[in-house]
Amino acid sequence: MSDFAVSEPARTGATVGVEEEFHVVDPESMELRDSPELVALLAADDLGPRVHSELSTTQIETASRVCTSLDDVRRELRAGRSAAAAAAGQVGATVLAASTHPFSSWHEQRVTHTPRYLRLVERWAVLALQQDISGCHVHVHVPDLDTAVAVMDRVRPYLPVVQALTGSSPFHEGSDTGYDSFRTLWFARWPITGSTELLGDGKTYQDVVESLQVAGVIDDASNLYWDVRPSMRYPTLEFRVADVCTFLDDAVLHVALVRALSRVLAERASHGVPPHLVRPEVLRAARWRGARYGVSDQLFDPFAGVLRPAADLVGRLLAELRDDLTEHGEWDEVSSLCEQTLRRGTSAARQRDVLHSTADQHAVARMIVEEGLATG
Repeated sequence: MSDFAVSEPARTGATVGVEEEFHVVDPESMELRDSPELVALLAADDLGPRVHSELSTTQIETASRVCTSLDDVRRELRAGRSAAAAAAGQVGATVLAASTHPFSSWHEQRVTHTPRYLRLVERWAVLALQQDISGCHVHVHVPDLDTAVAVMDRVRPYLPVVQALTGSSPFHEGSDTGYDSFRTLWFARWPITGSTELLGDGKTYQDVVESLQVAGVIDDASNLYWDVRPSMRYPTLEFRVADVCTFLDDAVLHVALVRALSRVLAERASHGVPPHLVRPEVLRAARWRGARYGVSDQLFDPFAGVLRPAADLVGRLLAELRDDLTEHGEWDEVSSLCEQTLRRGTSAARQRDVLHSTADQHAVARMIVEEGLATG
């Protein structure tokens, strides 16, 4: 956590970075591709600085450079996806941009043999072995740990609607789960996921981390998989709530929303505006509903305690962020991307449409691969 102390002073959201995880698949069969050759190339750093190994040997991760604008974000995401496809292409494979594979099983993957990942298997046993999901992680600059915690406390009620816009994991082990984001439910089996309760300040956060270390569920704060967490490596707040967005546009939208939320909520905290008090049971219900229905049905509004059409909650979120997005020259793009996502539906909805029209899960996988590598 010393990174916060030595970072250059800058306002919340001055910079942003993105990590995306992808499944590696055979371009013909569309099945998961377990390739020792790819793992070896990644371990040797022969595939460039953007692409890294993951817990599973059938996944790879990309990391963007530091971005200051949404144009930067779009360029970096496009470059990262191209680099991931090129890396997989070195061994005759390609990449699939969704949080679950439509039909392959976790039995077809192995754990990448690094000390960190083997330690996860030692601690979590079958949970680590079954970790066949991918996510999108957004790092938003924060000037200090107290600001990071202030945003964490205030962003909790907004996360379900942000999550609902990104669902890409309707299928698991070849079955339609009924969820837009089954990844959310699958990952919820780990006791170090989801939203924290209100923390208040950096000291309380550090006390919680120390207690979890003593309990033996983490070695350090980098092992926390909360929906939002302070980064140990960078002076950032890391948002981990999203599925991998199949369309690049949806990924840009997600980055823009969490960055704007961070800016707005940090500003409110600096003026003494307290976080909204929502019981954890209610937040879990809102999170579940966002994972279940995406933006195709009603979502639960934690502020009012009622069900509302998803489009209404997305509209209210945009209204809260409008002044900030306008100030940063992002309003036109973000509002347009929101309208597009609501009109087109999530990746999960499109995957189901393809399955219903073709009765072919391989066609679903091909659609995901093609959309994920589109340059738009």
